[in-house]
Amino acid sequence: MRFSNVAIAALAHVEPPEVVTSAEIEERLKPLYERVKLPAGRLELMTGIRERRFWPAGTKPSAISALAGEKALKKLPAGERGRIDLLIHCGVCRDRLEPSTASYVHGALGLPATTQLFDLSNACLGFMNALVMAAGMIESGQIERALLVSGENGKPLLEHTLAQLLDPSLTRKQVKPFFANLTIGAGGVAAVLTRKDLAPAGSPCLRAGVARTDSEANRLCEGDASGSGALVMQTDAVALLEAGVALARQTWTQFKGVCGWDEQTPSRIVCHQVGRQHQLKLLEGLGIAPAKDYSTFETLGNAGSVSCPLTLSKGLETGAIGAGDKVALLGIGSGLCCLMLALEC
Repeated sequence: MRFSNVAIAALAHVEPPEVVTSAEIEERLKPLYERVKLPAGRLELMTGIRERRFWPAGTKPSAISALAGEKALKKLPAGERGRIDLLIHCGVCRDRLEPSTASYVHGALGLPATTQLFDLSNACLGFMNALVMAAGMIESGQIERALLVSGENGKPLLEHTLAQLLDPSLTRKQVKPFFANLTIGAGGVAAVLTRKDLAPAGSPCLRAGVARTDSEANRLCEGDASGSGALVMQTDAVALLEAGVALARQTWTQFKGVCGWDEQTPSRIVCHQVGRQHQLKLLEGLGIAPAKDYSTFETLGNAGSVSCPLTLSKGLETGAIGAGDKVALLGIGSGLCCLMLALEC
């Protein structure tokens, strides 16, 4: 995939107000830790996640997406809100099965009736998939402007997991598939993609991308709704990490060929934010210097489809990613699916 006429005209993120530390989670799991003899501090030590943030109970994914979307739209010149041709909601979390969550976001933002809308969901990779889809539509001339949004809230998953882990019948081995759930966080992000000539000067431009899939690993991380409506998820974390790094290596080799880049080319790397072990294993597997990586998992945890674009937004906002930087977005989602994108800021 190559792009010559697509820019990110606006990018914005929102962070939830409620902070939950890894120490607080372990305190709630104290009966389990004592029963199966797990050392205190294990969660932060293994993941590098000090804390994660959540939205107040009852907050809908559409409300989160609308907050981020409004923030992004306010960065555009007056009148641009009425010229959004496409709206995609890209989250794992959705308000309900029907109608689309995008329809609720559309109403909340007051977008025009001419805006096409739909949901696109692909585990943690949804937002990056939407970037590619919208970019292709812009390149082909079908649309001029697209608004991509995602609002994730992992609090219901965390609360359900904590209740499950306090079941006194669970053995140490049975606990392992639930551990990854304790890394989940929340957040919101939005991006406005436009034709390059419509974007403000200096807007980051999308240049190329490569995608690969390993569906033999599609059972390593599975989530679903429980009978109570809560989300349940189990993960073979060790096997998922190994398969993910292997797939990323293959994708990186192809990515370098398409972009004409090597390990030294990108000024910055932005990965899907899982945790420290995944970060180090991935960068080691790709031969990329850890100093190039900009991360947010330490304080936001794994916020699903929001993680990679939110981290990019935060990097641009804080100046950690600046004008002239070449940025590689390295996305991966359970399935397994890998998507790598090249940006020039």
